[in-house]
Amino acid sequence: MRAFRIAYDGGPYRGFQRQPDVPTVEGAILDALAALGVIDGHDVPEGYAAAGRTDAGVSALAQTVAFAAPEWLTPAAFNSELPADVRAWASAEVDDEFHATHDAASRTYTYWLYAERADPERARDALDAVSGHHDFHNLTSDDENTVRDLTASLRVDEPFFVLTLRAGGFCRQLVRRVVSLVREVSVGDASPTKIDRVLDAEPIDGPEGVAPAPAEPLVLADVAYPGATFDRDADAAASAREVFRAKRIERAAGARVAGRIAEGAGED
Repeated sequence: MRAFRIAYDGGPYRGFQRQPDVPTVEGAILDALAALGVIDGHDVPEGYAAAGRTDAGVSALAQTVAFAAPEWLTPAAFNSELPADVRAWASAEVDDEFHATHDAASRTYTYWLYAERADPERARDALDAVSGHHDFHNLTSDDENTVRDLTASLRVDEPFFVLTLRAGGFCRQLVRRVVSLVREVSVGDASPTKIDRVLDAEPIDGPEGVAPAPAEPLVLADVAYPGATFDRDADAAASAREVFRAKRIERAAGARVAGRIAEGAGED
């Protein structure tokens, strides 16, 4: 069995999990394995599993997939059939019983929240309040298995707040709803007491609820596996850096263009 670290830009994809008739990251991974002759058609490799199912628009640095891989399948070989915005960059030899979903000790997400009007101390207090062992049933669309032990922190990188959340696993949309709650409190749209109400056992419905923040600023930054040592493939990692540096330049230029249009539209 071998586990692969996969980085991807989630923007062009309808989430990670394979679906019929729409582009997904998992679909791209399995298509690549079929093109390489590792699997036939719509099969999956023996022992195949992934660390998590990111939503549409969510990107990843360290999504992890594991399966019974042939010896020659290095990250660089994997990349030869993957699309440019999906890059394998490291791998680890793991036991035959390894399961990329169940054996993950923790998952870490990072969110870049545009925070021009936000107060960092209010944001930190909000993150402190949601950290710890809670039932997050009011911050997910899941109906069960909603108790989590969450660690959350904030770093200011003006004009952004960089929120980092870590847990053994995450309920559906939990990270994005926590981000929305922190934003509401940090800009003064909600009182800090709303956090207590959200964490209470009583369900919240309708306009009092917390909607998920946009998906695009969210990245699956790390998945920890005790005992697994991932070796970086120099050529594959260089390919990933080249792809995502180009994307950074493209999006920085796009931001400047949008800013100029906004400025021009505001002129008298």
